[in-house]
Amino acid sequence: MFEATIRADRLADAVDATAALVDECRLRLDEEGVSIRAADPAVVAMVEVEVDADDFHSYAADGEVIGVDLTRLEDLVRVSDDDDLVRLRLDAERRVLAVEVETLSYSLGLIDPDTVREEPDLPELSPPAEATMSGAQLDRGIAAADMVADHLRLRVPESRRSLRIEAEGDTDDVTVELGPEDLIDFSPGEADSLYSLDYLKEMNHAIPSDASVTVEMGTEFLVRLAYEAAEAGPRVSYRLAPRISTA
Repeated sequence: MFEATIRADRLADAVDATAALVDECRLRLDEEGVSIRAADPAVVAMVEVEVDADDFHSYAADGEVIGVDLTRLEDLVRVSDDDDLVRLRLDAERRVLAVEVETLSYSLGLIDPDTVREEPDLPELSPPAEATMSGAQLDRGIAAADMVADHLRLRVPESRRSLRIEAEGDTDDVTVELGPEDLIDFSPGEADSLYSLDYLKEMNHAIPSDASVTVEMGTEFLVRLAYEAAEAGPRVSYRLAPRISTA
């Protein structure tokens, strides 16, 4: 059993965050809310999304797990205004998710969850460094790096006084240096890792510019980007494996 009503913009935040990495996923519909955990096909990046039951206008669920084609769900969200209420109801016998928005009714055929890529295990790590910045600051750093290279370096220099977002191209280099005055919070530690910009750009598209983004990092260390969308939106975290230096 699953029946819920949620604002279209909150549903869009959750769908867009997940669709940044995968085209289909499992939705876990528990009493506490809806949760998603998925890895990209190369198992280089993963996403975790949680929408609490309290973030819905109405919510009832008893632990179903369903498989969803995110591209089709994205299309449904696109025809809605932000403040529209989206009504969701699981028809377990027909294996469809009934979706209603204003005058629109749609039966979304579900995927067998057993055919969806297995959910990744979350690694238990203790990141040496952590910084919290606005989504706009992160966007600026990614855009600057994208001008010169296809990888981005996150580095805390030996002075431990700043976080540097760096990129080295064939002819040009770029550095965005964020000191404590530029960051919402900063816990410096040893950090120096290189990451794929292709993945970071996809993640960044889903992160609101006004969100507070916590970045956990280290040296040749998986990076974690975590944020919560405003006004009862979903909690989202991305994890991305580093490019390991062979030098």
